[in-house]
Amino acid sequence: MSDEPRDATPTATTDADEVSGGLADQWANFRDREISTVLLTLVGVAVFPFLFNNYLDGYTQLATLMLIYGIFAIGFDILLGYTGLLSFGHAVFFGGAAYAAGIFSASVSSSPLLVVLAGTVFAVLMAWIVGFLSLRRGGIYFAILTLTFGQMSFYLAASPLAFLTNGENGFTSVDIGHLLGVVDLHGGVPFPLSILVDNMVYVFVAVITVLSVAMANRILHSPYGTVFRAIRENESRAEFVGLNVWRYKLMAFIISAAFAGIAGSLFAIEGSYVPLESLYWTESGRIVIMTVLGGVGSLFGPLFGAGLYLYIENIVSGFPTLGPFWHLILGLVFVVMVVLFPNGIWGGIDYVREKLVGGEES
Repeated sequence: MSDEPRDATPTATTDADEVSGGLADQWANFRDREISTVLLTLVGVAVFPFLFNNYLDGYTQLATLMLIYGIFAIGFDILLGYTGLLSFGHAVFFGGAAYAAGIFSASVSSSPLLVVLAGTVFAVLMAWIVGFLSLRRGGIYFAILTLTFGQMSFYLAASPLAFLTNGENGFTSVDIGHLLGVVDLHGGVPFPLSILVDNMVYVFVAVITVLSVAMANRILHSPYGTVFRAIRENESRAEFVGLNVWRYKLMAFIISAAFAGIAGSLFAIEGSYVPLESLYWTESGRIVIMTVLGGVGSLFGPLFGAGLYLYIENIVSGFPTLGPFWHLILGLVFVVMVVLFPNGIWGGIDYVREKLVGGEES
């Protein structure tokens, strides 16, 4: 055998690759832990209002709405991004839950937790009915059927059920009591939380956001989540191996509606008012855009998509020069995002992370 010295250059390259790979592996291990997901979400919602209010010309009410719509978008992404079903009628669950929560608060109990529960249960029950009928068809027919149910609910609330919903004026009798009989949600925030946020409603919504992210993460990493992805990739093969595809699609639809119900209930609590427009088809369209902007098939992407959409709608629209063109700006942002980052904001973040850390695509 030859005793010639080996070249040291490949060794140096290998060492660099090992360091890069080690960082990527450490990040992947940290990211994939459920407790890490919860902690990252907790830190994010804690510092978000402080950064948003002080550096992005935001305000706490808008930050709260961003989290609410973020919950809505996370649930919608379970249906679209993980199961491959496009619904244009999710406003029926969001707005329906908001109305149910508002009516429940005025007629039965003003407890915030019970109000959220009532709205969520209503959304789930509606999803059983709408899903049972709509999922008999697939593709564009499914999307049109969900849109039809959404518009039916809008016109029912506008006229035949106006004695309950207050018709075109929206439901104005929302009555929200103290949380656990002690905490006034529309009151101030005690120190030291007051350093970060000045509204107790935000704290309440933030806690439910963290729980929603944890619940979604648990679902998506369970056997159910695996089956959802299998259906999205190839429905025929999933059915061929013995899976009851229709049943799993119905469960994905119901789970998605449950998140919409939570968001709708929080929407009623946050504003103490339920507008009729919360049932209109444009509400369903907004959540589709938010989810696509953030990145379908990702856990955190929908939160970013909801935040960006509402920021353009509420902050950019107030700029003296650009304000009147905020719809055009939103459209341009959407086009640029689809062309440059087809996987949305989270896909772009993931791409940058890969370049910096050298990890594999998640």
